[in-house]
Amino acid sequence: MNRTALRAAELGLAALLLHVVLIQPNHPAAMTWAALSVLSLEWIILLLALPVIGDGRIGRAFRGALVLALTFIAVLKTADYAMFTSFARGFNPVGDMPLMAAAFRLGWGTIGLLPVIAVVIGGCLLVFALAAGLWWAMGVWAKLSLPRSARPLAGAGAAVVLGFAIADIGSVMARWHLPINPPGTAFTARLGAERVVLIRKTLADLQAFNALARADPFADRADLLDRIDRDVLVIFVESYGRTSIDTPFYAEHHRPLLDAATRQLEQEGLAMRSAYLDSPTRGGQSWLAHATFANGMRVDGQARYQAALASGRETLFHIAARSGFRTAAVMPAITLDWPEAALMGFDTVLPAADLGYRGLPFNWVTMPDQFTLAALDRELRQSVSDPPLFAQVALISSHAPWVPVPRLVPWEDLGDGTIFNEMATSGDRPEDVWRDHDRVRDQYRMSITYALDTVVEYALRHAEDPPLLIVLGDHQAAGFIALDERSDVPVHLIGPPALLEHVADWGWTRGMIPAEDAPILPMEAMRDLLLRAYSSAPPQGAFISPLSLNGG
Repeated sequence: MNRTALRAAELGLAALLLHVVLIQPNHPAAMTWAALSVLSLEWIILLLALPVIGDGRIGRAFRGALVLALTFIAVLKTADYAMFTSFARGFNPVGDMPLMAAAFRLGWGTIGLLPVIAVVIGGCLLVFALAAGLWWAMGVWAKLSLPRSARPLAGAGAAVVLGFAIADIGSVMARWHLPINPPGTAFTARLGAERVVLIRKTLADLQAFNALARADPFADRADLLDRIDRDVLVIFVESYGRTSIDTPFYAEHHRPLLDAATRQLEQEGLAMRSAYLDSPTRGGQSWLAHATFANGMRVDGQARYQAALASGRETLFHIAARSGFRTAAVMPAITLDWPEAALMGFDTVLPAADLGYRGLPFNWVTMPDQFTLAALDRELRQSVSDPPLFAQVALISSHAPWVPVPRLVPWEDLGDGTIFNEMATSGDRPEDVWRDHDRVRDQYRMSITYALDTVVEYALRHAEDPPLLIVLGDHQAAGFIALDERSDVPVHLIGPPALLEHVADWGWTRGMIPAEDAPILPMEAMRDLLLRAYSSAPPQGAFISPLSLNGG
């Protein structure tokens, strides 16, 4: 191959690398071979402008700035892709940075510390390799010698295309439009502009959110929740979504389970009401659902979560505490310091280390749900002389990676949890199961079955003196697992018939299976609905669902 051919091949390879980087999709729906045929305006601008600017001092400074910008946007697109896959939304730089630490901990508990460290190091090396590749590719084109007569034409062409790009970016900025680089487009500069708009919109949203937090009709009321004469347990079932009711792959297992549970609980004299809630999150970030339920505001991102903590707004648990209840959080997933708990209204917090479990973990899952509920009774519900309890309980056996799944054992045999050791080391490793999406879905289905069986068994055990149980999913599993893109989660009230008569006007379905036309309420509505239903003198006026602002 002669020198001219080698030079042409080098130019072609550099152009191809720039093209691939610039058309990198940020959404799973756009990850197709057809994406390679999309033409990027930035690609045209670079190939025309780089030879004009050249490889001198100014040219190298220009290339350095472009390399930094394009590398950053490539990382941003990757973050978008991961967020769309897991949570069905794009990456928000204002609030989502803490998720990196959460993802690291989840990976540690799923595949081990060393593999996660290897992934992190590998990711960093890829970023450096990308930056080096961009520097080389731009350098190849910057060193291209154009005939003197062609330079003005190339510069003019680049300017014209740049004008189109600036006009498009200006329209994005002017109307605060937020498509977040929808599938099928490859306009990289627009992604950067949209992210600037998203940051501005998020900051404006937080101002409105803080104003909503201060407008609380229940603030300082002293006559609330006085219609409840027993313990109240708010039980979040991890990743329990509407797919268990509607999607055949899951419903064929979970609907018979819930139907049988309805009959069993009715035979023990318990009443049930069921409906759906619109969760603020999907695929993860359970704490957003917990905060939404407790605060009566839609907490749909980390920025709002921090704003809710700092707002001073009373949660349902603050109100329960000043209404004579003991308040507690039973949180088997908490293995590190949790300073936010001091702002949530809990008198007592029981993280994993305080629940008495001495058995082996189920990968990321610290302990089976059955042990969590037994520890709740042992630590908080033994003395009948204590004031009634108002507790939040997080059940996590149905949390990814769903390998292995525990089995129910006789409650009297639970001991310190070592009875689960054989189960915790059984079956295939998560990394083996996760190579096959069908196997993952099967494991997820089994984990929800176990969680629901455990909750029903717990309710039956306490049927003679039942607490008021509010059982709900925190969020739907990721779409490729749930086979359902909705954010709806089931919610069940279980308790004495007289106590559930106070919610008869909600229109919920009797039993454990919501009807097809059952209400779908925003999860943030639950705090005020409960306060109105179970307080003898709630604020006057019709209930208005709290404002739901988009963009957290």
